[in-house]
Amino acid sequence: MGQLNYFVGYLTVLQEENKILDRLLRQKVAEVEKLSQTVRELEEAVLQGGAAANAVREYQRKVQEMNEEKKILGRELARAKVTANRVAVVVANEWKDANDKVMPVKQWLEERRFMQGEMQQLRDKLAISERTARSEAQLKEKYQLRLKVLEDGLRGPPSSSSRPPTEGKTISNGPPRRLSLGGADSMSKASPNGVLMRRSPSFNSRSSLTTSSSLVLKHAKGSSRSFDGGTRSLDRGKVLGNGPHSLNRSTDAVKDCETTDNWKADAEEKSNETTNSDSSDMVSGVLYDMLQKEVVSLRKACHEKDQSLKDKDDAIEMLAKKVDTLNKAMEVEAKKMRREIAAMEKEFAAVRLEKEQESKAKRLGNLKGPGSSSQTISGRTAPRGGLARNLQ
Repeated sequence: MGQLNYFVGYLTVLQEENKILDRLLRQKVAEVEKLSQTVRELEEAVLQGGAAANAVREYQRKVQEMNEEKKILGRELARAKVTANRVAVVVANEWKDANDKVMPVKQWLEERRFMQGEMQQLRDKLAISERTARSEAQLKEKYQLRLKVLEDGLRGPPSSSSRPPTEGKTISNGPPRRLSLGGADSMSKASPNGVLMRRSPSFNSRSSLTTSSSLVLKHAKGSSRSFDGGTRSLDRGKVLGNGPHSLNRSTDAVKDCETTDNWKADAEEKSNETTNSDSSDMVSGVLYDMLQKEVVSLRKACHEKDQSLKDKDDAIEMLAKKVDTLNKAMEVEAKKMRREIAAMEKEFAAVRLEKEQESKAKRLGNLKGPGSSSQTISGRTAPRGGLARNLQ
């Protein structure tokens, strides 16, 4: 009975946790729906803004072309006036003398204005050439950065995690997310009595909503390329051509893919990754350039750190060489000290031998008598003086 009561209490606790998790799940689903609605509104606003911006840009380009044509026509008109004035002056000066042939002020002003126009035209051409040279230099730098990164990637070992996964793949291939509260888990979990708890079907709806929101964000990224003009307007045309039906089709496709096996999905995505790399890759060029610059800067920092470590190793080697030389000098000094100590020991041994000889001579003198004592004393003084000299 006690065990049954324990299981009943545990079951009630699990039911309460399930209710709390369901409530949280409903709240999160409502939040995701609100966010998806806001994302749709933002997408529509971005598309409208992109179309308006493209129209404004087209009108600005036309106005600039008309201004350029106006400038060209004005210059041609000024040239025609100058040539007409020159012809009139030549015709008028035909009957005059060399001293009377002078240029009138009006003609001089017109020719000056003509020359100023020519100078302005040359300045404009120079500015355009400088601008084109600057843009070509920037493109050259960008391509050099990309080439350097590609060369470094080819030199280094190949890594499977070099390419970041796309947003759609992380949803279909990734492990299921866990929503825990007080140790509870949204995945399948074994209870003490051996009963398995399955995931609620609302988790699939939540994952489908997240996939739809991620796909909407991807289409918003693609539509934002319409502001750049050129080749990126094709992406905008694709998004406008698909419309909301493509979003619904993508969400349905994601729901169908979630029911299939994960291993088959991985194999299909790996096979389609090489063929659909251009269409599925939505990373902007600016972000790619920033990443390239960051990679180059990090490599430079690593190179500098390696250089500093190499310098430190060289300094350590120099210090080790100095320590070796000091050890050798200490060994030489120790050898000299040993030699001096050996010489001192030899001198002390000689002194001991002389002392022993003196003691023996004293004993012999004591045995011979007092007659020979005076001779022995005189003989002792002589070697003692020699010993004193040696000690000094």
